[in-house]
Amino acid sequence: MGSMLLEQVKHTRKFLRHDQLKTIFEEFDVQCMSLSEEQRLEKYRTMLDSPFRFFRGSAYLFYYDMTKTPSIFHTPDAKPTWIQGDMHMDNFGAFQNETGDIVYDVNDFDEGYVGSYLYDVIRMSVSIALYIEEQGLHNGAQEMAIHHFLRSYISQLTRFQRKQDDPLTLTFTKNNTKGPIKKVLKKLEKRQHSHLLQDITHINEDGNRVFLWNDEVQPVSNEEIAAITKTLPNYSIKDIAIKYGSGTASIGLKRYYILVDGATDALGVGDLVLEMKEVRTAIPAYFLPYHKTFWTHYEHQGARVVGTQKAMHHLEDPHLAYVTMDGQEYYIRERSPYKKKVKPKNYTDLDDYFVTTSIMGQIAAKIHARADIDYSDVFTYHSEDAILIAIGKHKDYFIESVTLQAMHYKEIVYSDYELFKEWVNDTFS
Repeated sequence: MGSMLLEQVKHTRKFLRHDQLKTIFEEFDVQCMSLSEEQRLEKYRTMLDSPFRFFRGSAYLFYYDMTKTPSIFHTPDAKPTWIQGDMHMDNFGAFQNETGDIVYDVNDFDEGYVGSYLYDVIRMSVSIALYIEEQGLHNGAQEMAIHHFLRSYISQLTRFQRKQDDPLTLTFTKNNTKGPIKKVLKKLEKRQHSHLLQDITHINEDGNRVFLWNDEVQPVSNEEIAAITKTLPNYSIKDIAIKYGSGTASIGLKRYYILVDGATDALGVGDLVLEMKEVRTAIPAYFLPYHKTFWTHYEHQGARVVGTQKAMHHLEDPHLAYVTMDGQEYYIRERSPYKKKVKPKNYTDLDDYFVTTSIMGQIAAKIHARADIDYSDVFTYHSEDAILIAIGKHKDYFIESVTLQAMHYKEIVYSDYELFKEWVNDTFS
């Protein structure tokens, strides 16, 4: 092939993908999310931080691509799994559960939906590759970390199927974890309940505890105060703030912090912070088969997020709720003072990555196995049975297949990231 012809092929391929990206981002961020140009720019600037951050903020692109790729490992449409919907390395973390225990689990449920388990598994596997490459580690290390995640996922599903563990009661604490996760959990034991309050509130000149304003925590209008107070009549509200700078995909959605007096957390301590977050239709819903029973139960998108968290967590936040305010749907949960992620600085060697992704595999299996007939009448079967049937007897082939797909898609993410940078510069400069 001549050099001129080769360049034309490259140009056409790049042009077509560039046009796809532009169409998808404008459809979801403008038409579906109704983001202003300022909000879009804030979101896109965050996504420009790295290919991993870009991946986090473009779940709709992932589902657009992945739902066009058939696999023998999908469960049948008639036997979907309740999936987390946006599974990646940064959507796991520590927090305090209802009984006061500090646990490690999935901590984001905004994209919870029903569909093949494989979308969670592949999205998580791609994120492992992106995350580890960002730390300067080679493809072999990335593939091995994915293998640990997948083997642990299958092994834990098998333990549930054999009744060796119960997804309703299995928790991940300092007593049954290792490596960076165990260290984070042990460190959090020393944290005081007042840690969050000390960080984001202060006592004003009138002797009242109120929010401390900074770049991320800002005052709200009188109209918002009135609307939130009316929406939450059962709480004694001391102060309200709007929170900026959290997440990636959710940038542009309203997120309020509400300082509440008289309510108590898991240990009975008063003065806590509630998070009230705007929510939209789950991204997977645009691409996966319609599930009438699920939509009947969770037509309100706040109810869907709350339902997902209740289904996947062993114990629920006592303040979980959903509301509608000014025509927008929200969910409410406690902002835990013990919330913490495993960060890159917590990894000291390759084994730390392997141990961590293995535990994440167990957690992924737990949330899939728990959120079925054990919890919800949306399901009439055990998800672990359906998933293990889909994987079949050739587990090594499944692991190699998913790893190959994840590593291939990682390269697509890197290519898309470069196109995305060009598009943002051309569009918003």
